[in-house]
Amino acid sequence: MQQMPNSSSISDFLLLPFAGTRQLQLLLFCLFLAIYLAALRGNGRISTAVACHHHLHTPTHFFLLNLALLDLGCISTTLPKAMANVLCDTTTISYSGCATQLLFFLFMDGAEYSLLTIMSYDCYVAICKPLHYGTLVGSRACATMAAAAWGTGVLHALLHTASTFYIPLCHSNAVNHFFCDIPQILKLSCSGSYLREIGLVIFGALIFFACFLFMVLSYVRIFRAVLRMPSEQGQHKVFSTCLPHLAVVSLFLSIAMLAYLKPPSISSPSLDLVLALLYTVVPPAVNPLIYSMRNQQLRDALRKLLQDTFLQHQ
Repeated sequence: MQQMPNSSSISDFLLLPFAGTRQLQLLLFCLFLAIYLAALRGNGRISTAVACHHHLHTPTHFFLLNLALLDLGCISTTLPKAMANVLCDTTTISYSGCATQLLFFLFMDGAEYSLLTIMSYDCYVAICKPLHYGTLVGSRACATMAAAAWGTGVLHALLHTASTFYIPLCHSNAVNHFFCDIPQILKLSCSGSYLREIGLVIFGALIFFACFLFMVLSYVRIFRAVLRMPSEQGQHKVFSTCLPHLAVVSLFLSIAMLAYLKPPSISSPSLDLVLALLYTVVPPAVNPLIYSMRNQQLRDALRKLLQDTFLQHQ
């Protein structure tokens, strides 16, 4: 690969292909297209059901609506470009396209993690402080917390994208990933020029850990409250409320830690590609299934939505 003197000479980047043969690439394209359509369908139905059914206008379903929108944005930021490259038999992405992709990915990712933290607080108040739920998680509080989550995502994305692309790139234009991500772009930077971005990454990691600790403490208190409940019906209601969120958080964090905190000794381009696919594709596709399985109100609304859609086509 030809050495690049600085980032001003780079007009595009080369992304990592999914496979070495054309036949396997087309097979993977069909698989990713099916997953993408499933994610669009699942999250779109949840968004429509929550928006159209008044009995779902609750704080929990309001946050779920926001989560579905973020999942739609997250998977739409990375996968369509990768699939388009497969169809066109190319691996290129423009410099501005790479920066835009990184900006939106960081925005969706940061906002989703903030929203999951807020949803753990919603579960905590609903179980541990039910008498104060209307006050602590009222409509105005919900709007403020959702705006804070989206605003955090915007700030997170702007800081990291500006810092990352301000760094001179001296090595090559080959990004060993199927989309533009911070660690892979930093590998292209000039020696010693990425210290400011490393500082931002450390600061972001501290915030990540603080949110993680908040979620852990929330669920410790939730499970303590569950153990004090005498009735099995009350325990079942708690599990129906909190288990979907706990499953989504566990899926999100486990794949993120595997993708970004794995030891360098086991890192390889193929493993990084697989983990990145799991991180960006699996949660948006699986989250609607997790929430619809345990939420009876949501299942009923989705069933009614499907019936109405079917009747309109008769």
